[in-house]
Amino acid sequence: MASITLEELHAYHAIDRSVFSRLVITLRRDPAESLLVMAMWLWLEEKGYPNIIAKMVNLSDPLLEALAGEAVSCLNCLGSKNPTIPPNGILPLTTRIMEKDVSLHMFYQNKFSTISGIKSFMTTVCSRIFTDILQHVVGSTSRVIPNQPLVIPGFPHSLFGSVTIVPRAMDHDFPIGGLWGWNPSNNVSEDDRTLFLTFSRGFPVSEDEIRELFTNIGVCVDSVRMQDNVPYGEQPLFAKMVLRSVANVDQILSGRPIAKFRINGKHIWARKYERRE
Repeated sequence: MASITLEELHAYHAIDRSVFSRLVITLRRDPAESLLVMAMWLWLEEKGYPNIIAKMVNLSDPLLEALAGEAVSCLNCLGSKNPTIPPNGILPLTTRIMEKDVSLHMFYQNKFSTISGIKSFMTTVCSRIFTDILQHVVGSTSRVIPNQPLVIPGFPHSLFGSVTIVPRAMDHDFPIGGLWGWNPSNNVSEDDRTLFLTFSRGFPVSEDEIRELFTNIGVCVDSVRMQDNVPYGEQPLFAKMVLRSVANVDQILSGRPIAKFRINGKHIWARKYERRE
């Protein structure tokens, strides 16, 4: 299997490393928050905002600080169930840098795609290319054990979960597939693509009706798991629906915590599935 060394990764991501170093060393910003900010910017580049990080390299420290602040406002918006978003929601500095509108509305309307994308970039890219910088920053506050994950205060994160960051030698090989081994769709868990559906008692809904309803609005349904262990003579009151992509989740919810649908005179309520241990 093809591989790439850590040294080669550092060279490829030299600009990203430079900006991250300024955030956590020069500006002394929180390391965990800065990891999420970088992951968000990398995700934006992947979504059609090219060279956003490269455009920051020559900015002054106050401007970079302000850009990071706008990014944090996006992260906070994603983590809120009822965010307060101004009428236009534009991020003025980020929009000016990109010469293209970037708004809080854009992030919230695509909430679950954004969360999934940030998690993927954080765990597959940021966890590898910033290790030595993080080691320098957190090493002064906690003991660093060779070949053991760094303890980054702030993780596990309530919204973005955990990240494993292990210091490696520069000649350490990472296996890759394709050009760089990066494909966001390969890093999306089933839970990220799942909705929880509920039904009204007395109006039984079938799996076929669920598939018909959501297929007709242009959503690709992978599977529907109806409530099991239903008492004899009673109807299922809920189901889990696994979709083809996280984008389908945002398509259905459209920034709402709960979306209501109707088929054959029966109501179906949909919300994002959250695993409860």
